Amino acid sequence: MQYISTRGGMEPVSFSDVVLMGLAPDGGLTLPIYYPRFSNSGLESMRKLDYRDLAFRILSKFVGGDIPSRDLEGIIGKTYTEENFGTKEITPLEKIDHNLYLLDLSRGPTLAFKDVALQLLGNLFEYTLEKKSTHLNLLGATSGDTGSAAEEAVDGKSKTAIFMLSPLTGMTHFQGAQMYSRKSPNVTNIAVEGRRGFDDCQDMVTSVNKDATFKQQYRLGAVNSINWARVAAQVVYYFKGYFAATDDNGQSVNFAVPTGNFGNILAGYIAKQMGLPIRHLYLATNENNVLEEFFRTGIYSPRSETIHTSSPSMDITKASNFERYLFDMLERDARKLNRYMALVESGQPAKISERYWERVQNSGIIAGTSTHRGRLYIIKAFYKKYGRLVDPHTADGIKVGYENRDLDMPVIFLETAKPAKFEATIREAIGRSPEMPSWYDPGKDYKPDFVLKAGDINGLKRIIKQRAIQ
Repeated sequence: MQYISTRGGMEPVSFSDVVLMGLAPDGGLTLPIYYPRFSNSGLESMRKLDYRDLAFRILSKFVGGDIPSRDLEGIIGKTYTEENFGTKEITPLEKIDHNLYLLDLSRGPTLAFKDVALQLLGNLFEYTLEKKSTHLNLLGATSGDTGSAAEEAVDGKSKTAIFMLSPLTGMTHFQGAQMYSRKSPNVTNIAVEGRRGFDDCQDMVTSVNKDATFKQQYRLGAVNSINWARVAAQVVYYFKGYFAATDDNGQSVNFAVPTGNFGNILAGYIAKQMGLPIRHLYLATNENNVLEEFFRTGIYSPRSETIHTSSPSMDITKASNFERYLFDMLERDARKLNRYMALVESGQPAKISERYWERVQNSGIIAGTSTHRGRLYIIKAFYKKYGRLVDPHTADGIKVGYENRDLDMPVIFLETAKPAKFEATIREAIGRSPEMPSWYDPGKDYKPDFVLKAGDINGLKRIIKQRAIQ
């Protein structure tokens, strides 16, 4: 399997190259030349596989022989263990009601769905860097959960250092504690002070990556979902959820997906392209509803300011992975994609033409939005009816999925985090706090290693120069 860039300026490269690359040299995102597709008999042969065997079958298609099968099996086996995820199922499916299911993706060490992909990515980094006798400095941005999951995945690894940017305000106290309490020498936390939260952080990461000389000199890679390997790993749990909710491949399902950076739902879209019988993907946004606006109007218009909400991991108005989806909708024409993204990057709204709008409408994504009041209602009602406490992001997904669901078809809600990460909102919804881990001190003031103003690229480069592995 070979990989290309959405911007069209990169010669095809291998999976291992993509793992270490992050952003493509031309500023685009990497995608496989084609999506592998499973036949009905192929799907049937996978139905009863455990998570590790299922991951091997799917990821082998994306790796394309670049990693020997025995080594890939070892990486997967090392990642998806009961010790790491608290269950042999890794992502267990819970039946809530007739045709209503909850796919628990938050059993990993940092209590968020990000662990499912990042635990694998950390082990892929370790394997690939050892084979190539080199090292990597990871530069990433987080709106809350990616940071702690990425740091957990590479903490203490000798060939990898990580620099994680996060908004100075907007994350929950617990999310900040997860990141800032980590004092490993290969982990650096940088808080960014600005009006646009995650978008400020991501713009700084993108700016540094566009300096090809600096990127090469300090061997910068990516750990958030601009790294293709993360998206590929997330594809697996859609297959797992589908097989657990159905009896045969003649059945279709719908998934309800809370999303901010478009990575989680992109994995579902790719699973659908690979032949998984998904009818609809219900995309749930919060008050930062740029993606919902696009799927309603065909206009993509990132905002100049980000609204801080009670589902803060989705406080994003410029979704990195949307470019991969748009590339497909524009029939993989890099010239059209470049023109479209030039408008977006200049701050102008970009409208998709009628010809490609039809492709969007046929891609299976139905979008909706939720507000603080709506997620509080869902958390309280879901807990009262089913005795199941969910976090505010999952509540956004439940609201949008429930509003749009087909009564005769299973809908699988993706549970993206544990309620402990969002104590204040849970307490407001049900009148008490969720169960909290023993290590967490709500009265402690957890501090990042550095604080930068939004757009301070030189400051960010200075920190990287000081702390990078060389």
